[in-house]
Amino acid sequence: MKRKLIAAVGVAAMMTGIAACGDDGGSNSSKNPKDRDETLTVWLMVDAQSTWPELVEDVNAQFKKKYPNVKVKVQYQQWADKAKKLDTALGGDKFPDVVELGNTETMQYILNGALAEVDPKKYDNSDTWIQGLKDTCSFEGKLYCVPYYAGARVAIYNKDMLKKSTGKDTLPTTEDEFLKAMDKVQAEYGAKDKRFSSLYLPGRYWYAAQSYVAAYGGKIAEYDEGAKEWKATLSSPEAKKGLEHYINLVKKYNKADQTKDEQDHANVMANEKAAVLYGNGWEAGSVIDGKNNGNPKLKDKIATTGMPGPNGKALPSFIGGSDLAVTSKSKVADLGEEWVSMFTSEKSEGVLASKNILPNNTKQLEPLKTKPETAAVANAVPDAWFTPIAPGWTAIEKSNVLENVLLDILKGDSIDDATKKADAKINELINKE
Repeated sequence: MKRKLIAAVGVAAMMTGIAACGDDGGSNSSKNPKDRDETLTVWLMVDAQSTWPELVEDVNAQFKKKYPNVKVKVQYQQWADKAKKLDTALGGDKFPDVVELGNTETMQYILNGALAEVDPKKYDNSDTWIQGLKDTCSFEGKLYCVPYYAGARVAIYNKDMLKKSTGKDTLPTTEDEFLKAMDKVQAEYGAKDKRFSSLYLPGRYWYAAQSYVAAYGGKIAEYDEGAKEWKATLSSPEAKKGLEHYINLVKKYNKADQTKDEQDHANVMANEKAAVLYGNGWEAGSVIDGKNNGNPKLKDKIATTGMPGPNGKALPSFIGGSDLAVTSKSKVADLGEEWVSMFTSEKSEGVLASKNILPNNTKQLEPLKTKPETAAVANAVPDAWFTPIAPGWTAIEKSNVLENVLLDILKGDSIDDATKKADAKINELINKE
C-alpha cells in the first residue's frame, strides 16, 4: 500500500506549522540535560491514573533526575472525548508532545502527518513487540508510535452459577459442551428470572460478532494488491457464516434487550443477570468493583478462560490496546521520545505485568500465559485478529457500520441483504484518506 502522508480525515488545520517528522527539538537536544528548561506535555488515558499511578510517578522521577529543570505535565484524558480534544489541540498552539492512542486510532493520525517517526532501536524489547500492536504503528515500512500495552477478550463467568447448574465450576473447552452447559444454567436460573441470560451477548457487540467471523476465516475487508485498494468482504461466505452464528447465539441466549451494545455488560453480570460474558480480561475486575457499580459479593466467584468457539477451537479475540506517540508539532520531540522510552522500558512493562495488564512484548508476555489470573487473556493474543489498517477505518467506526449490520439482521433483514448493504458503505469509506 503506497500513499503519501497528507492532510486528511477532516483535520487539515493540524498541519499548520507541523515540524518535520523526527524533529529532535533543534539545538536544545545538544544541551547538557541539566540546562534543559522546557515543558513536556503528556496525554495519558485515565486508566494510568486509576490503575498504575505509581508507574507514572516513578518514570517522572527518573526523568527529573536526568532533566531536573524540565517540567513534565501529565494530563489524563477520557476515552469518550479524547479524539475530539486531540484534533482541536493539534489544530492550535496548545498540543501534547506525547499522546496515548487506542490502537484503532493510530492510522488516522499517521496519515494526517500528526505523528513523528519512531526509531525502534531507542526502545526496550522492540524486537519482540507484539505484532498486532506494532502493525498499528506501521506505515510504508516506517514506525510512528510505540506499543504500550495489549488487551484481548475472554470468557468471564460466574463459577457458582456453573457449579450449581452443571456440577462443575469450570467452563467446557468446546463450544458444543459449552452451549449444553449454558442450557443447564438457563434452565436453573431462567425459570425464576425471565430476564436472566446464561450467556449474555449484546446484539450490537461488533467486536464479538467479528470474532465469530474470524473463527470461520472471514474478514471485514481485504487489501487488493492489484487494485491497490481495500475491498469490503462481509458478504463473503465465511463472514456470513460467522455473523449467522453470532446472531443465533444472541437470539437464543440473550433474554434482555438484544439491541444494546456491550458497554454495560459487566454491570449485567454484577447484578447477577448473566452467568457468562465475552469481554476484555480486565472487565472481570469491573464485575466486582464496588466503586464502579460492581458487586463485591461476587469476589472469588468470577473467573476467566478462553471463549470456546466454532470448529472445536477457542474463539479468536480482537487484539486491543494502546500506543504512545510523539506529535510532529512538538518542539521537544527528543524529550518526548526519551519519556516514552522510560515509560515503555522493560522495568515499566514489568509493572504493568504485575498488575495483570498485558505488556507490549512477547518476552514479558510469556510468563503471564501460565499465571492463573492472566492465562486466558495472554494466550488469546497470538491468534488475535485486528481491524483493517486502512485510511478510512475511523470513518467506518464512527458510522457504526458494523453495529448496524447486526441490527439489520436482528430486525429481520436477510444476511445477504444486510452484508451487501454494509459492504457498500465500507467500500464508500475505507479508502478515503
